Amino acid sequence: MNNLTFYHFRELHKKGYTLDMVYLTELAQQGIDIKQLCEETPKLGVLFQGVVRKGLITEDGGISTVGNDLLAFLKTEGEETTLVRKKMDDEFERWWKAYPGTDTFSYKGKSFSGSRSMRVKKDECKVKFKKILEEGEYTIDELIAALEFEVLQKKENSLKTNTNKLSFQQNSLTYLNQRTFEPFIELVKSGQTIKESQYVAGGTDI
Repeated sequence: MNNLTFYHFRELHKKGYTLDMVYLTELAQQGIDIKQLCEETPKLGVLFQGVVRKGLITEDGGISTVGNDLLAFLKTEGEETTLVRKKMDDEFERWWKAYPGTDTFSYKGKSFSGSRSMRVKKDECKVKFKKILEEGEYTIDELIAALEFEVLQKKENSLKTNTNKLSFQQNSLTYLNQRTFEPFIELVKSGQTIKESQYVAGGTDI
């Protein structure tokens, strides 16, 4: 019962199961003759009959399907852990969608052609991203703001230099591994903004 949380305990209580019952059910699953053990003590004999009435074990002391299902449930993560994981999955998806898919883009009437994908190895990125969030130093909003700051800066510089600066953007995994977002988070925190150029009419392929 190492994974037992209050969530599990609450569900056990709702069904009228006690921890003594769970323990006997675990012994039955291990193949121990709990019927014989419980017959040696009157109080344990009463407990044994209670576990049988609940359907966790059979009359001969073997574990039932209900008992197996109960023990499998107790090995699952608690409700709180599941909710936290779902929240982090949602936050990663927000960040993933914010990351440029390629270095090809149009900005203020100009089109810049690129040659590569920048969202790569999504599963590895998710693991790294979650570790960064779990550190607690940065929030999801700060990470997205830092990314948007850098991308906007590169797009503005592309207009000014007539060169695709987004092509210098790292792919998503390298970006996370090298923590490229950190200096941009500091810029955002300090109130730095990017002075945007005027709208450029028409389109030009670079």
